[in-house]
Amino acid sequence: MFQGIRFKPRRLIDVSARSLKTSLFGRQNPMPLLIGPTGLNGALWPEGDLALARAAANAGIPFVLSTASNLSIEELASRCNGELWFQLYVVHRELASQMVQRALNSGYKTLVLTVDVGVNGYRERDLRNQFKMPMSYTPKVMLDGCLHPRWSFDLVRPGMPQLANFVSADASNLEVQAALMSRQMDASFDWHALRWLRDKWAHTLLVKGLLNADDAAQRILEGADGVILSNHGGRQLDGAISPMEVLAQTVSKAKAPVLIDSGFRRGADIVKALALGASSVLLGRATLYGLAARGEAGASEVLSLLKADIDRTLAQIGCPDVQHLSPDYLDLPGAAAAVADRSSPTSSQWTGVHA
Repeated sequence: MFQGIRFKPRRLIDVSARSLKTSLFGRQNPMPLLIGPTGLNGALWPEGDLALARAAANAGIPFVLSTASNLSIEELASRCNGELWFQLYVVHRELASQMVQRALNSGYKTLVLTVDVGVNGYRERDLRNQFKMPMSYTPKVMLDGCLHPRWSFDLVRPGMPQLANFVSADASNLEVQAALMSRQMDASFDWHALRWLRDKWAHTLLVKGLLNADDAAQRILEGADGVILSNHGGRQLDGAISPMEVLAQTVSKAKAPVLIDSGFRRGADIVKALALGASSVLLGRATLYGLAARGEAGASEVLSLLKADIDRTLAQIGCPDVQHLSPDYLDLPGAAAAVADRSSPTSSQWTGVHA
């Protein structure tokens, strides 16, 4: 999808100085990026969640902790002073209520509800590799560990990765315990339940995993402060559209900040999303590649590379400020162009926050 969108540069514009600063929910960010929620980061690097959170904090951008993290809500908050968001999977209502309260008690100010996992996707690669929690010690895994002793030692030294938020949860209810063991999602969670969650969370609430502009607009009416367009990185539903295909239409209908993820690897692609009205872009695999290679330093290097590429792209298209980006800088496919040409706000206009 990114390759189908091309730039229409403006010329004879003073781009001697460029600004990547954005405002999101009342907070100024040095660049329009977040490190999005990814699970089991401790399997890539010891205390991977902490490494990513610190890389984000050093860059001045938010980090979103996954429900499926290897570091608990409380421990991350005590060891990182950056802006922390919490991403919620609703496995069971009682457990969700507990986690929301724990996030509130720990000082998290933004809750990201992921709604595109009513059931777990049929992930053939995970099934083939027997990837699950707790980890399976197959002969192949054991051999791989023996062939990489330093990596194996670093992995097990702090303890084998586990779903820390589940371990520390007060799961006294037998139904909750059963849900935890089977990792089943609450497939009954609907818009009525969203209102229930809105009542429990007094701060910024985002709904993640939408691919329909009408859904996004409805979630805003029901109390969400913004939405995150996502196809779960292509891992949940094979054949789902790219979020970029509905971005412009969603911005025109939602009347609130629209964030986006899934497949962003280059600064130029991030600029395209911003020009279509995205308020910010969440990174997943991109920063995980850096984490797996060099831990916190690797994740920080990925952020630096993307920041430099965004800055360079702004100069090349004749736009000195990300807040001035608009569809005028793009050459879009037919249907997308028709939507983007409609009067719609730019990303810089949406800075509100739920009271």
